[in-house]
Amino acid sequence: MSDPEHALHLFHQMLRIRRLEEKSAELYSAMKIRGFLHLYIGEEAVAVGVAQALAPEDAVVATYREHAHALVRGLPAKSIMAEMFGKQDGCCRGRGGSMHFFDIETRLYGGNAIVGGGLPVAAGLGLADKLQNNTRLTCCCFGEGAIAEGEFHETMNLAVLWQLPVLFLCENNLYAMGTALERSESQTDLTQKAASYGMRAAAVDGMEVLAVEAAASEAAHFIREKRAPCFLECRTYRFRPHSMFDPELYRSKEEVETWKQRDPILTFKTQLFDKGMLDEARLDHLEQQVAAEIAEAVTFAEASPLEPVDDLTRFVYSERSPE
Repeated sequence: MSDPEHALHLFHQMLRIRRLEEKSAELYSAMKIRGFLHLYIGEEAVAVGVAQALAPEDAVVATYREHAHALVRGLPAKSIMAEMFGKQDGCCRGRGGSMHFFDIETRLYGGNAIVGGGLPVAAGLGLADKLQNNTRLTCCCFGEGAIAEGEFHETMNLAVLWQLPVLFLCENNLYAMGTALERSESQTDLTQKAASYGMRAAAVDGMEVLAVEAAASEAAHFIREKRAPCFLECRTYRFRPHSMFDPELYRSKEEVETWKQRDPILTFKTQLFDKGMLDEARLDHLEQQVAAEIAEAVTFAEASPLEPVDDLTRFVYSERSPE
């Protein structure tokens, strides 16, 4: 951590995610955000660390817990918040909501509500890049629950057979939806799952942003150089329930509090203070900056109109059969 400017950038990005998610939870409780809401609180080091290894031309395929990936990918907080409000100025005109972000300019290909559903999409993007003989890669994010799905195994097999330039990023938060990893997988070292297909695989502490950045950068370099896939497991933990509807009966409060001692934002803040890269005045400035950004996003979402009823059939690529 020799570059203070970069270190503060990482901290700022994690702070933006945390405050966006906290405000989203507040707005959901106020019934301004409807449907399902899956928060990324506790996992910020993964999205921020991996983002440093990606180029603007790379693609990202995410899950329904994708607010963080969208934000660090460059999607404006205003567009994100308006989408969660179901408003026309959202990234998908309010049609996708929290789980279905999509943005072609930042090459964010979802937001996918189906567990494991993004894996074959990423393989397709990787195949397209291979056939076009370019240097892009696709980062495919998924939770450890997806490893129990057939799509995972089919995609791992094809990715190695076809040597696809895809970074398979497993965000292992230990519980999938509500089932502990050791209750669903006989082999809990998930790198061995990918390695069994002949794929390069590694694991990293997902609570340490610098460790994630280093591991993701190494993986991305390998993919670009060898034009072959790579699996990276980030061992992390979500501090909030699976979704806002989750009663969270599958783990103890004591366990959650123990993990909170490893909060990636608080531990990194301590490191920055210890190295003299951050002080109370700078921290207060960053907090105010983030608070203003989130407040502006909420104001924008509140003012954004709902999509007109007359637009209901826009972007629907089918026609009614003649009577």
